[in-house]
Amino acid sequence: MKLFGSSGTRGVAGEQLTPEFVLRVAKAAGTVWETDRAVVARDTRTTGEMFTNAAASGLASVGTDVDRLGVAPTPAVVRYCDAESIPAVLITASHNPPEYNGVKLVGADGVELPVHRLEKIEEHILAEEFDVAAWDDVGTTRRVDSANRDYVDEMLATVDRDTIADANLTVALDPGHGAGALTSPDFYRELGCKVITVNAQPDGHFPGRQPEPVEKNLTDLGRLVRVSEADVGIAHDGDADRAIFFDEHGQYIEGDTSLAALAASQLNPGDTTVAAVNVSQRLVDVCDDVGADLQLTPIGSTNIITRIRELWADGATIPIAGEGNGGIFFPNYRLVRDGGFIGAKFLELVAERPASEVVAPYTDYHNVRVNLTYETETELDAMLDAAAAYAAEADAEPNTKDGYRLDYGDAWVLVRPSGTEPKVRIYAEARDADRAETLAEEARDALETARP
Repeated sequence: MKLFGSSGTRGVAGEQLTPEFVLRVAKAAGTVWETDRAVVARDTRTTGEMFTNAAASGLASVGTDVDRLGVAPTPAVVRYCDAESIPAVLITASHNPPEYNGVKLVGADGVELPVHRLEKIEEHILAEEFDVAAWDDVGTTRRVDSANRDYVDEMLATVDRDTIADANLTVALDPGHGAGALTSPDFYRELGCKVITVNAQPDGHFPGRQPEPVEKNLTDLGRLVRVSEADVGIAHDGDADRAIFFDEHGQYIEGDTSLAALAASQLNPGDTTVAAVNVSQRLVDVCDDVGADLQLTPIGSTNIITRIRELWADGATIPIAGEGNGGIFFPNYRLVRDGGFIGAKFLELVAERPASEVVAPYTDYHNVRVNLTYETETELDAMLDAAAAYAAEADAEPNTKDGYRLDYGDAWVLVRPSGTEPKVRIYAEARDADRAETLAEEARDALETARP
């Protein structure tokens, strides 16, 4: 696909992403969907209203009525789509910096569109083929204010509310000025937690921190956990489809670590879980210990969703899936990454024992990441050819779904080109730090030697 990636399309507002482009996306989506009604919603970004206006206009121009939800977390939008059986144009750039925005398309089943549907819409965009309605048949627009409340109510009815409430937990929460600021504080309070917040005012300038919930952006949350003596810290990204945690000591918990801990609590022998090719050895070890099957996909939520659906068709049981960036699926609940719900499932574990103990079995791993920048396609091709040769000669099980991943049983290394920058990325992980460093350096040497 030329326009849509594994999580929609994104770019700097006014440069790569313009109102004119969003208008065309909405017109194409309305044309392909052939639906009488659709949703438009957004996260808190300052350009969000501009782009939702364009999206609503595009849908109306092809005769589609529009439900405008305003600012809502991605999981609240997909819940609304599923409940109303209508698709959505969602304006969000998720974890990207404030100057970015993007478009994500959701089907009437409440699931991000699969690749073949995105390709059909893309064809109409590129060919400028739209079913423009006559002047007296354009769509109408209405405001819907209930989506966020209905989303919170559904989560409250699904998680183990009594267990969490009985634990009298104190939660330090950082929604990062994103859409989760409208839902997560109330949600965790209604679960019976004492909630203390930072960066909890919706603000598309993101004044307190950048939207991506990585350690360097979350120093305020770690400090808040310590000074408030909270039991756990929870952070979201801009559209609240991720959750990252701090333990009761204010120590950052890697996303791969919390994924492993949650997987260990959910998986039974014979179950299946799905993750991207950069999956941590932590999850590999959990699956080996439990007797569960691990299926790998190319990186990106769309790829994970597609694989889950394929496995469901074959009768697989998939209680959990996701990536180590805080984006975790609980498919039996809903096929979406849901930061609020992920946080609640982690609270169910913390209600039984401290967060540091919950994650302790999965912390003794070491990760190495190397980025090799290239200037020309010739350089890239040479490095990828070298990666292929390196993988063919290695004494390891290769996986080529997205780059070259070599599994050694106790460790792994992955070489793949970045989808957003002129870089080849090398990842390595092992329980032993020296082994991880060695695997990364050996792969790096092979690629560097091949540069023209």
